[in-house]
Amino acid sequence: MRILVVDNGGQWTHREWRVLRDLGIETAIVPNTSPPESIDAHGIVLSGGSPRVGLDGEAMGLCGEYMDKLGIPVLGICAGHQHMAIHFGGEAAPSATPEFGKTLVNLVDEDVLFKGFPKKFVAWESHHDEITVLPKEFRLLASSDTCKVQAMRHNTRPLFGLQFHPEVEHTENGHEIFQAFLDVCRSNEEG
Repeated sequence: MRILVVDNGGQWTHREWRVLRDLGIETAIVPNTSPPESIDAHGIVLSGGSPRVGLDGEAMGLCGEYMDKLGIPVLGICAGHQHMAIHFGGEAAPSATPEFGKTLVNLVDEDVLFKGFPKKFVAWESHHDEITVLPKEFRLLASSDTCKVQAMRHNTRPLFGLQFHPEVEHTENGHEIFQAFLDVCRSNEEG
């Protein structure tokens, strides 16, 4: 299986790549300007980005085209999560309370990413912006006291978004989240 990490300029893009590598997956980091036809993968991770990049569609390169054209599972992290929401008709804006460091996340719907997780877990945050309106085709998976949409999922497609950073060691069960995404990618490949 091959999973590509789309580089949106995030400070932890290499950590996302490393977690996938450590889980035994063939992986590489590609620029967000890579033509969709050059993406040969069973799934992609849309990385985080520099401050405010999730609100700037131009800075997110071809991420929207990847979600529209490739038909493979997508995991958007931080800016990738915000861009996913905007791309599908939701909204994102500056946070009333930006989150940095450890935050307690409340699980709303365990779905496939959070199977067997506790109802509350610690996650690592680094964001000025957040999703303010969930896209109509998505459902809420997790929230926190200061960020309504910590995790979401498309109702019918394998598209997932996380505001927090599962690749950072301070996020509880972060590797398990990546493993659950890999399981989704395997199922999609077999289906």
